[in-house]
Amino acid sequence: MSAIQRIALVLTIIGAINWGLIGFFQYDLVAAIFGGQSSTLSRIIYGLVGICGLINLGLLFKPNEEIERAPQAKPTR
Repeated sequence: MSAIQRIALVLTIIGAINWGLIGFFQYDLVAAIFGGQSSTLSRIIYGLVGICGLINLGLLFKPNEEIERAPQAKPTR
């Protein structure tokens, strides 16, 4: 996994935690930290989390490396 994908994954997890807080407790942590939902900084954070989610879509279609590295069993006769 590349460094960009790791950063994107971390930001996506932060976004998921924020959505969980909104869903369960009606508390928007990003808005609370950065000055409301309409502040420029909050909108930048929301945009970055959205872009990171799109980057992470590639992880769905990436083959599992462990499966590819597994030795093939030899057929028995």
